[in-house]
Amino acid sequence: MRDLQLPGRSPVHAPGGVAATSHPLSSQTAVDILRRGGNALDAAVAACAVQCVVEPESTGIGGDCFCLYAPEAAGVPLAFNGSGGAPAAATQEWYAAKGITTIERQSPHAVSLPGAVYAWERLVADHGTISLGELLQPAIGYARDGFPMSSRVHLDFTTQLGLLRNDENAARVFLPGGKLPAVGALLRQPELAATLAAIAEGGRDAFYTGAVADDMVATLQSKGGLHTHEDFASVRGEYVDPISINFRGYDVFECPPNGQGVIALLLLNMMSGFEGGGDPITLERVHLEIEASRLAYAQRDLYIADPAQANVPVDWLLSEENAAALREAIDPDRAGTALPDIKPPAHESTVHISVVDKDRNCCSFINTLFSPFGSVQMAPKSGVMLQNRAQGFTLEAGHPNCIAPGKRPLHTIIPGMLAKDGRAVMPFGVMGGSYQATGHMQFLTRLLDFGLDIQEAMDAPRFFPNPSTGVVDVERGLSADIVDALRAKGHETAMPQRPIGGSQAVWIDWQQNVLTGGSDPRKDGCAIGY
Repeated sequence: MRDLQLPGRSPVHAPGGVAATSHPLSSQTAVDILRRGGNALDAAVAACAVQCVVEPESTGIGGDCFCLYAPEAAGVPLAFNGSGGAPAAATQEWYAAKGITTIERQSPHAVSLPGAVYAWERLVADHGTISLGELLQPAIGYARDGFPMSSRVHLDFTTQLGLLRNDENAARVFLPGGKLPAVGALLRQPELAATLAAIAEGGRDAFYTGAVADDMVATLQSKGGLHTHEDFASVRGEYVDPISINFRGYDVFECPPNGQGVIALLLLNMMSGFEGGGDPITLERVHLEIEASRLAYAQRDLYIADPAQANVPVDWLLSEENAAALREAIDPDRAGTALPDIKPPAHESTVHISVVDKDRNCCSFINTLFSPFGSVQMAPKSGVMLQNRAQGFTLEAGHPNCIAPGKRPLHTIIPGMLAKDGRAVMPFGVMGGSYQATGHMQFLTRLLDFGLDIQEAMDAPRFFPNPSTGVVDVERGLSADIVDALRAKGHETAMPQRPIGGSQAVWIDWQQNVLTGGSDPRKDGCAIGY
């Protein structure tokens, strides 16, 4: 339990249902749906749609989603992959012939096909109790009538001003009058409201075909994109088999590749060889987690890809042999430089929502545009922000994650589910781009190894060896003494522009039949129950 004389927030306890999201309007929407009799899946989709409006930098209908859903706390959740692929004409040879060696963010080539709307409709049809059209009404209202700019959303906007101004359509909507809206100012998205209303009336076909698709395709083709109407009309999501390990007596479930959930499990396997207890924020522990993440992410970048078009050695990645070899490669005294020569055996061949309802259906739901505002390109008539998930590809010929027609890129977003003794005990998730796999490890180890409560485990200072820069990002909460000692060990550190990630979770106390929710203070949101 936290020291109540210090700033912070307490976990939320409730007997009926609990929703935890990164925005209060989204959390309130989810609880409203629960109180109307909707289930956890209904509440998650309605909350996500609201976040696509009130957190437009974090997520949108032009993005992707993944879901883990445990009906009546089933011990093994259903998993759904709602990520889209590359256009049919996107071959490595095409990019090479054009002299394109990297995929730039604010370009049409960064835009993979959006899978979220397909996933929403399919999941609601299969497991919901309220129609998608009804679930979208709160989001339509906020887009049409306006929503107040909140503090974290405002901060996120400030970091993207240059890119927003580069796109006249995005600037018109998000910088009205050429200015950044102040905290508390109302912001409206009338074109997006109309698009959401069309989806409410016509379902996914109103998004992937017709006027909305015309607008997205025309926007991308005008910039030199390879996207066609056939590409959008062919988008499909799919149910997949979740992957899992046992950690400290709990089954931890993740979605399989093309997401990085397998790396979260690999990190937990590595941490299982080290003792917990005491303070989780010591020099020794921080160094250990940095080095473990550096090694695990090196394997991520080598092997994680779309398993429909590449061999992904999941079993080997999750083997004790691999975890032990990586543990052995960690020097407790120095930051590593070279990577160990560990290879798999030969083969032939960033919003998250946690909801638990009165019937203990459990939903872990995550939806994203990837970078803030995605590719920062808006389709003007529909108000759809286009994601930049295709930046998850490499253009290196022969690499498992090399771009190819219809191929899904490496994805960073990963919903999580914890189970014990054959029933779910906690849907959870950690946002923050590449940080998410390390975030899952840090959240669960603080909870299960160090005895922090669900909120304390989120509040603890964060640090992350950023694979894109090679620098260890450290939040202000990490003491100067520890940061200085990390530098003495050879780590290059820097304070990130924004807080590292965000998180949500809902714990089920089966003995008391009480729910406990937590929501990350780095975001504007909260957990709400009834």
